Amino acid sequence: MKISAAGFAKVFQYADMFKEGMLCTVYLSLFTVILGFLLALALAVMRMTNFRPFRALGLDRDGHLRDGGFLLLLSRFNPISFLATVYVEIIRATPMLVQLFIVYQVVFNKNVINLPSVTVLGFLKLNRFLPGVIALALNSGAYLSEIIRAGIQSIDGGQTEAARSLGLTQGQNMRFVVLPQAIKNILPAIGNEFVTIIKESAITYTIGVQDLMSAVKAAQAGTFLVLEPLLVVAVMYFCLTFPTSKVIAYFERRMSRGDKR
Repeated sequence: MKISAAGFAKVFQYADMFKEGMLCTVYLSLFTVILGFLLALALAVMRMTNFRPFRALGLDRDGHLRDGGFLLLLSRFNPISFLATVYVEIIRATPMLVQLFIVYQVVFNKNVINLPSVTVLGFLKLNRFLPGVIALALNSGAYLSEIIRAGIQSIDGGQTEAARSLGLTQGQNMRFVVLPQAIKNILPAIGNEFVTIIKESAITYTIGVQDLMSAVKAAQAGTFLVLEPLLVVAVMYFCLTFPTSKVIAYFERRMSRGDKR
């Protein structure tokens, strides 16, 4: 398979489509990052809650802890943490493509949630773009929640006790003491997940989202070329992911300056 300048010249005739595809990829990644992070934070908090509504069943009539049995297990049951764990495990154990089709074909169909076929952000179809964002956010949130949970649990418990002794509430402790340190610790992993989101957004072209891969398919169909459109889109993805990773690395260095003093 030969690569020629004439082939690239034909591909560049679809420059407007590649430009719109790149903007679409940026929009997909941006909204996915925001929604996915909020979902991940909620899931991480849910998994670390100590809500046990059947706690009293773990005690016998004399108020002593039972030695074992079903009632003791039931007293340790945390429904909030259980639901979050089930969600995370299901999302992590199923393919992204399957999740995308479930959201698009099952949730956002005419009989459940019928989205209008209107144009948003200039050129994007809402009934295809929104399901893509939601599917990506649901997937990303499951992975990010484990990263955030690990970061929060890495903070020494003594800092929480010190915050409480100063009169801080649980919410203030999480906001001002725990989360800033946790985010600093997990920033490389979060940055890697953000870069992954940019690349995984390519899968949304299967439901008709006008992203970069959609532009590639149009260019291939119009020019009968295979390799040149793929090389062009590979360079464009690199131009999106490489600066993103460098920006994350920059903030990581800035946040770690205090550790070197």
